[in-house]
Amino acid sequence: MPDPAFLREHSALLADSFARVTGQRLPSDATTLYNAPFALVSHGIEDDPVFNYANVFAQQLFGYAWAEFIALPSRLSARAPERDERTRLLELVTRQGFIADYSGIRVRRDGTLFRISRATVWNVIDAQGVLRGQAAMFSDIEELQ
Repeated sequence: MPDPAFLREHSALLADSFARVTGQRLPSDATTLYNAPFALVSHGIEDDPVFNYANVFAQQLFGYAWAEFIALPSRLSARAPERDERTRLLELVTRQGFIADYSGIRVRRDGTLFRISRATVWNVIDAQGVLRGQAAMFSDIEELQ
């Protein structure tokens, strides 16, 4: 279970940066985001970025508990064949600030695949304008064989 203070701070950061880069609103309440009916994930700015947030929907979708998820390099959310496309997406988001209609194939812990569609991916930027990572939000999921 995540630390409540971290959840409050990070939820506010995600909501504020989402509003700043997209002009749209997300709930900033930590409990609301953590239990939202959509996937919400974020990673940091490491050379090989590691997830630092995953709400309950995302944890269940990907098959990882909180402690496992926040230790996972985000590149591992895609299979090797899809990683180049994922890298291009994140580079585009870095340049543009956000993308509002991303689709891609993702992999669960157990190796099963699913497609996400209509995902919003954005740069997580703090109030001082410092890039703190990137986040993604989606609920359109198609199971793949």
